[in-house]
Amino acid sequence: MEDKKNNIALMVHACDRYKFLYKGFQYFFLKNWDINAVKCNYYFATEEIDATIPGFQNIKSGKGEWSDRLAILLKEKIKEDYVLYFQEDMWLTKKVNANFFNKLFELMLANDWKQVKLHSSEVYKTKESKLFIEGFNVAEINNEESGFLMSHQVTLWKKSFLIAQLLKHEHPWRNERKATKRLKKLNPVIYHIDYFAENGKPAINKNKESIDRSEYQTISVNGALNDNVKPFINTLMHETGEYLDYAKELKEHYDHNLTHDGKPKPRKVDIVKKIKNWILQK
Repeated sequence: MEDKKNNIALMVHACDRYKFLYKGFQYFFLKNWDINAVKCNYYFATEEIDATIPGFQNIKSGKGEWSDRLAILLKEKIKEDYVLYFQEDMWLTKKVNANFFNKLFELMLANDWKQVKLHSSEVYKTKESKLFIEGFNVAEINNEESGFLMSHQVTLWKKSFLIAQLLKHEHPWRNERKATKRLKKLNPVIYHIDYFAENGKPAINKNKESIDRSEYQTISVNGALNDNVKPFINTLMHETGEYLDYAKELKEHYDHNLTHDGKPKPRKVDIVKKIKNWILQK
């Protein structure tokens, strides 16, 4: 990109089937993240459809399995060497500190780190370091004792290292599971910072008392809205125009358990009952 600010790309990895979530991501991201102050380049990645998000360049992967689509984006569409990874169902709830990210980017570039996890979870076991960014300890993951060394939550990656974790034809759940096993064998240095309280989870590192964490909520599960979306609906209900209309759509989807494409969520099949009915029909 001619207007490239540095060697860091923030990429939102979206799928076309979740188009319904784009407007909500846009509203809460731009409300809490100063795209002019945080020095990186912004990409919103879809499969085939157009997406217009202020401040973002829309890039497209084409159709395909999750790992294949992501690999195409990283190899062919993203020119930067480092990628801050988001997904469209991660909606910010608190302001982001631009100084934190700009300092993090400087350290990432200077030290050629491979992976920095920015979300807190009890599955990670860490050891303290002497390095702090805005009061946050830059801890190191204990790979042997931790789970989900490969995760699709907010993480800053060296692009080539992320590409190496993407085997062909892996859906997202298999990628997290299989790539975690591969990373345990590889045993790379993986860093962890408690910056985002993902779904309100507490910090796990020995940070300074003055830290000011941001937060995001994952508002989607199995193709439909979950309970985390309710505060976002309430916020949007105080808007006017298109965002008020969108709030009403979100409420309709949530109240009636609709999928993101507006269809009734498939009912779970009782396998035992199904077998009994099949025997009775014999």
